[in-house]
Amino acid sequence: MLNKFTRYSRAAAAACMLGYSGALLADDAEAVQQRLQQLEQQMLRAQQAHEQEIKSLRARISAMEGAAQQAQSAPAPVHTATPPGHTPIQVGLSSLFTAGGSSVDNAALEGLQAGAHDPNRNGFTVQNVELTLGGTVDPYFDAQASLILQIDAGGATKVELEEAFFTTRGLPAGLQVKGGQYFTEFGRHNPQHPHSWAFVDQPLVLSRLFGGDGLRSQGARVAWLTPLPWYSELYAGAQNANGETATSFLYEKDKKVGGHTLLDRSARDAGDMLYSARWLNGLDLSDTVAMNLGLSGLWGPNASGLSTGTAIHGADLYLKWQPAHSQRGFPFVAWHTELLNRRYQTDAATLKDWGGFTQALWGFTPGWVAGLRMEYAEASGGAEGYDISADALRDNRTRLSPNLTWYPTEYSKLRLQYNRDWTQHLAEKDAHALWLQMEFSLGAHAAHKF
Repeated sequence: MLNKFTRYSRAAAAACMLGYSGALLADDAEAVQQRLQQLEQQMLRAQQAHEQEIKSLRARISAMEGAAQQAQSAPAPVHTATPPGHTPIQVGLSSLFTAGGSSVDNAALEGLQAGAHDPNRNGFTVQNVELTLGGTVDPYFDAQASLILQIDAGGATKVELEEAFFTTRGLPAGLQVKGGQYFTEFGRHNPQHPHSWAFVDQPLVLSRLFGGDGLRSQGARVAWLTPLPWYSELYAGAQNANGETATSFLYEKDKKVGGHTLLDRSARDAGDMLYSARWLNGLDLSDTVAMNLGLSGLWGPNASGLSTGTAIHGADLYLKWQPAHSQRGFPFVAWHTELLNRRYQTDAATLKDWGGFTQALWGFTPGWVAGLRMEYAEASGGAEGYDISADALRDNRTRLSPNLTWYPTEYSKLRLQYNRDWTQHLAEKDAHALWLQMEFSLGAHAAHKF
């Protein structure tokens, strides 16, 4: 490169000399001298510029040679192959925090807010911090696990395995098997995790019949997607009936239901398992309106006696309107209603509980949703001397809850909710509460249900 450049420089100098030869013959000596000086200056400036360019080219060549030597000496990157059908684990963290207060003290508020993830004290509450891991195991199974952390009223941190289950992939005839620790697929709300709730707290009737943590246990279920011309799926499952997450069944020793102190009753055979069934149907009523309709049932033993049992039945309806053209899923109107009935058999009589809730959501502009929920629950029956009107989990209750939610993005939300409760067990009979909830999510998170 340098030799070629030198040849060009010499040729240019020769051309300049030839160009000026005629002028040297015609002009006088002084003019010739001036032109020679100008030519020398031009050649000097050209030489200086060429030398600077040569230095720059040499520096660039040296840098490139050094980079090439470094690349050759560096170890080759290690690539980990992903087994066929296996996907990397998806990790997500969802956190719910609430600030607010009620017109009643903390002791009375715990009776009003019976859900384990409900804000149940005046001040600040860490409702739920959930770590979720999930993915495809292989061509045959998917798996998911959820760990939750909470801080109780005393400031202690509670860690719990909420769910850990597998589901099969690609079984014939529309079949699917699910097994492990999981939320029972009863109704629409019970299987939902707190971060996907449309309101700050759990519906009253679910807290009463399924317990604060919702109905979940260890077991397995089979689902069958039927060949009907609309979406129609049947579920049937069996789970353990004991523990604090199965309050209507074997529950825990010395706990009380309807004034009856529970026994230490464990499963003796297949008849002491919790059995569940659900029939879910989905229909498009028009181009803009869709509907889900479900029927659910539960049957299992309870610990009020050695041969007593519980049956719970429910119906749920969900309607959603959304125009053909929307922005981020807005606008929309959604209506969700559930009704539940429980017959809890004891050695003396049968306790009867029923209730329900209906809620409407209006996504009126991207990121903003207004909601209104109305709830009612009541019960009858109990042990001798038992006062049902004094029981926070069985007295007549009505609640009205309007709220407003802002979603800055799909990874965060702010929700303001007011609760007005009318209840029998409180001396003042009613209560007011205002809650401000904040949620943030990190990493992967499951898509919300239709």
